[in-house]
Amino acid sequence: MKIVLSALILAVTVTGANAAACSDDIVKVVGDFGQASFKVDLADDDQKRAQGLMFVESMPTLGGMLFVYEQPRRATFWMRNTLIPLDMLFVSPTGVVTQIHQNAIPGDETVIDGGDGVLAVLEINGGLSKRLGITAGAMIQHPSFGPDSVLPCAN
Repeated sequence: MKIVLSALILAVTVTGANAAACSDDIVKVVGDFGQASFKVDLADDDQKRAQGLMFVESMPTLGGMLFVYEQPRRATFWMRNTLIPLDMLFVSPTGVVTQIHQNAIPGDETVIDGGDGVLAVLEINGGLSKRLGITAGAMIQHPSFGPDSVLPCAN
């Protein structure tokens, strides 16, 4: 009984340590590479998602856009009217990066398929995920992922 209780206390402590204050305009990415924070615009409705980063001529190095859906879905993108190369990080409902598409080509209309079960997509400057060492399996912290995410936000 003592061992079970100790394990439970440890699990609660570790979970509590991972919880941090969050805001809608900051996405934290944590992985084997370390961590990085991106200042993002939030695209959380149909109109904002449709506009995305079209016609944007430049973006700060640690800037980006977080596309959030109402429920997990198959996420597909293209680069029509997009002027800058982008990396797309496809994220599960628990905040885990499931797939990364690197250096999407500006103006290219080829469909980029992030697969099923995607709750969010983080778009950052093209090539940045490779330069930072972000890979599939990295964890995302943002209020959109809720209390059951791998990196929940503090209340």
